[in-house]
Amino acid sequence: MSELEGKQRIFLSACEASGDAHCANLIKAMKAQAEARNAASALAASDAKSEVDQPEASVLEFEFVGVGGKLMEEAGCELLEDTVQRAAMIYNAFGHIGYYYKLIRQIGRYLKENSVDMVVVCDSPAFNFHVAKAAKKAGIKVLWYIAPQLWAWASWRIWKLKRRIDKLACILPFEKDWFSSYKVDSIFVGNPVFDHLAIDINDSYKSYADFDPRSATIALLPGSRKAEIKNLWLPMQKVVTRLRQRWPDIEVLACAVDDEALEELRRTTGEHFECTYTTDPVDATCAKADLTLVASGSATLQVAAAGCPMVIMYQSNRVMWHLVGKWLIKTRFLSLVNILARREIVKEFMPYFSSLEPISGKCSALLNNKHKLISLSRDLVELIKPLASGKASEKTASVVFELMELPSGR
Repeated sequence: MSELEGKQRIFLSACEASGDAHCANLIKAMKAQAEARNAASALAASDAKSEVDQPEASVLEFEFVGVGGKLMEEAGCELLEDTVQRAAMIYNAFGHIGYYYKLIRQIGRYLKENSVDMVVVCDSPAFNFHVAKAAKKAGIKVLWYIAPQLWAWASWRIWKLKRRIDKLACILPFEKDWFSSYKVDSIFVGNPVFDHLAIDINDSYKSYADFDPRSATIALLPGSRKAEIKNLWLPMQKVVTRLRQRWPDIEVLACAVDDEALEELRRTTGEHFECTYTTDPVDATCAKADLTLVASGSATLQVAAAGCPMVIMYQSNRVMWHLVGKWLIKTRFLSLVNILARREIVKEFMPYFSSLEPISGKCSALLNNKHKLISLSRDLVELIKPLASGKASEKTASVVFELMELPSGR
């Protein structure tokens, strides 16, 4: 019998579908490193010189608990609450403050009353600032995975972040320097959206050799949250309808993050709007497309990895944007692709309020300019290549091991 070193209990917190996926992959990476560490320990024990005093191999095991979604649960995490499904159903977060207040209190009690060795919070700062605070109050170390974009807006929250975490895992290359300038212990781990690309980024340039706008394929990615679908799906259909007035045979791929989002797309598709629905990975879908209309977010990086020219959309309340939003946001550009490029490499309509004419006009101009499409495809792939080495989940797992002072198998 091997001596049991003891289970290490990790609490994870994710609210969105993307965070659910990233935490699920982190769980898998931690399990793999624990297995490698256990194998190395067993080998060392078997190679011991003295058979009489031969030590037994110690075993490291993890137990995962937290809030998140079905992917985390499938990876082996005991869920206290399915926050991902809840978030997908929410149109207006302000109407659900009571639910989240009760959940934060529930998490606080759990962390106080149970033995937890580490807390990992993933993205979603509005919620996870409270989870991190509860963890620190319970005397538990905190890793924040996927740094909150304080460099873009509400940068004063940096002082709150410093008090509530032990380590920050950044997924954009410039973030480490920005957070480090505020003395936040940070590390760049790579971007997890590239951990499992369905394509080879070295071969994702589009040649447009036989391209004809009359038979173009457009991918539509209105986002994963119900609120995003509500705000963007119908406008995207209207943009394509305008394009079809000129090119009637344009094909459309409507990409959803999962089956639930797919059903929402089907339910809200216009009566005469023709498209093909898919839940294939974003990069695989966009590899088949000539142009993409995409909601702002991490999906834009996957579209770029596929070398697919894009137009980025996001909706906002006009009054709130002019009163608050435009004054809070400090970056010149709002989309991740343009922020990384430090120039407007793709057109972003963020936010747009009513008129779709500029958006359909930009799409039309791109479809009518083969050389621009070729140039954009090349620029996007070259932009993403340095980020697409993958292994963000593995690197973050190693950070967890280091914070817990556990030897990994890497």
